[in-house]
Amino acid sequence: MSVLKKFFKDTIIYGLATVLPRLMNILLVRLHTGKLETVSYSDTTEFYVYASFFNVLLTYGMETAFFRFFSKSQEKDKIFSTTFISLIVTTVTFLVVVLCFSSQLANWLDLNQTYFNLLIGILVLDVLVVAPFAYLRATGRPMRFAAVKLSNIVIFVVLNYFFFWAIPKFGINFPNYEPSNLVQYIFISNLAASAVTLLLLIPYFFKVKLQFSKTIFKQLLGYGWPIMVAGLAYVVNENFDKWIIPHLLDKDINGAYSGCYKIAVFMTIFIQAFRLGAEPFFFSHAKEKNAKQTYALIMKYFVIAGSLMLVFIIAYLDIFKAWLVKDSSYWEAMQIVPIVLLANLCLGIYFNLGIWYKLTDKTRYGMYLSIIGAIVTISFNLILIPKFGFMAAAWVTLAAYGTMMVLSYLLGQKHYPVPYNLKQILGYLSIAIVLSLVALSTDANYYINTILVLVFLGLIALFEKKEIIRLLKSN
Repeated sequence: MSVLKKFFKDTIIYGLATVLPRLMNILLVRLHTGKLETVSYSDTTEFYVYASFFNVLLTYGMETAFFRFFSKSQEKDKIFSTTFISLIVTTVTFLVVVLCFSSQLANWLDLNQTYFNLLIGILVLDVLVVAPFAYLRATGRPMRFAAVKLSNIVIFVVLNYFFFWAIPKFGINFPNYEPSNLVQYIFISNLAASAVTLLLLIPYFFKVKLQFSKTIFKQLLGYGWPIMVAGLAYVVNENFDKWIIPHLLDKDINGAYSGCYKIAVFMTIFIQAFRLGAEPFFFSHAKEKNAKQTYALIMKYFVIAGSLMLVFIIAYLDIFKAWLVKDSSYWEAMQIVPIVLLANLCLGIYFNLGIWYKLTDKTRYGMYLSIIGAIVTISFNLILIPKFGFMAAAWVTLAAYGTMMVLSYLLGQKHYPVPYNLKQILGYLSIAIVLSLVALSTDANYYINTILVLVFLGLIALFEKKEIIRLLKSN
């Protein structure tokens, strides 16, 4: 159990490095939805869809591959150095090519040239720090990791408030300030924050002697490219709806849809925090005799925490709505939130289940599963959105992640069977869904909804009392 406690400790630290920035980012959702029309918010969303896609393409699975080989290699410095050099070379090559065809690519993506230039700058800076960030995680330096991550978001948030709030409120004379084009200042703030992050991590560029191993590179690439394809498919699953809605419906609806989608950010924060702590732990713990039992226990606690979060957010959904999405013109898409929350919980379970193909070096299965999810996402969105509107996109997201989750479990039990307690896991999920449906039917009666949350907490305490006490008492 002491190993499990270490996992929770690291996850909490990495979680803070994720949760605090995301919580600060929530302030920006309120700021942006209060200052931007839904059309402009749609433009912001599309920008970050492209950023997500190209970020996965430019890292080509090297981060996960680095963790896999770093944890078991005796030549750790060479693993880091090879990863770092390969990312630098490919990123610089990408930058040169893009600069040669800048205007053509901007037109192809249907992006304003200024937005496109900012996009490329952000991408290059963010990819250059992938290896140093991975090194901090792999060598057990969560505090340093958290400090750099927090500095990034603080700069980003402060600059956003400077451009969106301080300049107009105090009449600050900022050169070439364009109040009619506030969207660009989101990207400018991002670029500045990424630049500072790069400066903070420069010392890690020289932590080891730079040496490139073709053999290691081939191993990293062989392991990583299916991760890249899976990542690209994940970007499609996560963002295709926000990219296609403006084309099938209009930008106004997409802005409202994207704004309300942000309310599910709390579930996303939880999942991302878990992944940051879990991935290095799963690899380092794989050789232990009780590894599978530990993975099963972690899965159960993940589902318990995620289910509790589902019930809590839905119980107080109107409060989150009023606080987070300031402009009521966005609220027409509020119906998607419960569905998207459940979809993201399924995604988190899928990420947890996915350890089987990473530990067995069968990453191509992760690629296959993500591609299946992408096929579901693309085909059903194209078919259903024109008929049923934006609500179809939310249901398709749930269908895609649910399908990936079920298939991953079935394949995992064949290739790397982990003794998950399905009875308890499905029980907690079912109870959470029922309580959430009841909460939605109470017309925001917070007395009843609070009782529902307390009921779920009581059930957790009742069923998990012995394990929780044992975990707290263990050394």
